[in-house]
Order: sequence, then structure tokens, then C-alpha cells
Amino acid sequence: MKSLLPVKKIAIFASGNGTNAENVIKYFSGGDKGGEVCLVVCNRPDAFVLRRAAILGVPSVVMSKTQINTPELLLGLMNEYEVDIIVLAGFLLMVPGFLIERYGGRIVNIHPSLLPKFGGKGMYGRYVHEAVVEAGETETGITVHMVSERYDEGRIIFQARTAVGPCDTASDVESAIHELEREHYARVIDETFCCSNKL
Repeated sequence: MKSLLPVKKIAIFASGNGTNAENVIKYFSGGDKGGEVCLVVCNRPDAFVLRRAAILGVPSVVMSKTQINTPELLLGLMNEYEVDIIVLAGFLLMVPGFLIERYGGRIVNIHPSLLPKFGGKGMYGRYVHEAVVEAGETETGITVHMVSERYDEGRIIFQARTAVGPCDTASDVESAIHELEREHYARVIDETFCCSNKL
């Protein structure tokens, strides 16, 4: 049944391959959810996420680091698309403070570890999985959290765990993490921002 509540407009910020972005777009594309992805913002013109967005019919804009850090440009873009919620999906730049101020409590990120472990600047993707294996961790997981002005330190919304075996490689861990991301990220976004019309 289609929701009678106003649909929240979601902008996805991404830098790379775009698997999480694709999952979120598909999740909200059925017309029966309280949100819809209206825009993908990317800082790399060669990122595969741009192709995924095009295939799925979602507009995308490429912005340089300088442009992203220019308030009138980035906030102007958010206003143009009437963005309510910002979802980070493998976005490797620091979110500018003026955007956090405008969208306080409405910018969410997913991190491929159980924060506060293996977080901070430079800890993303494969680097996290390699660090988990090298540390001899017996479990890892994903953390969905609000974005603050410090890397990976915003309020935690949700965590999911997976075991790490003694013979697991970084690739094994990466595969397990991708499964958790597919299973949970879009749903947590929906439950946090859209279903109960919290904004």
C-alpha cells in the first residue's frame, strides 16, 4: 500500500563502485516506501556509481572537492532537488561543516566495521577488512551512524555482526560485510527517516 505521508527525497553521496548506492536506489524505487532517491552526487567522474545511477534512471552530478566545499554550489544543488536526507555510500571526502549544519541529524553513513573499532581517517573499504584480519578479530560487522564533523564518530543507529574465522582473508571478510550491507542499510535508512515520518 502506498504511503500517504510525504515522500522523503534522498540524495546519495558516493565515490566509487556504487553497490550500496544501487541497493538503496532499488529499495526505494517500488513506490510503496516513504522515500525516493532523487539524486546521486559523486566526486569522481570515472566512478562506476554514475553508470549504476544512469541505468536506474536517477540523476547524477559530478562535483570536485572544491565545488563540494563551496556552500552556494552544494546547498544550491540540495535546494534544487529539494533534498530531505543525505545518504553516504562509499563517499570518501569529509562532509563539509555547512552541510552538516543544514542537515543536522539527517546525514547517515555506513561503515564496514563495528565502530569505534577500525574507524577514522583512511579507514575505509579494503583497508578496514585487512586491519580486522591482521588484528586477529573474531568478529566484525557494519555500523550505520549519523554523520558528524569527525570521521566515524556520529551517533550509532544500528550495528550487525558477522564472525571472522581464523583462516578468513580480507576478501572473505569483505564478502560477509557486503552481505550485511545489502541486508540492512536501506532498511535502516527507511526505518530511521521515512516510515515514521520523523523529519
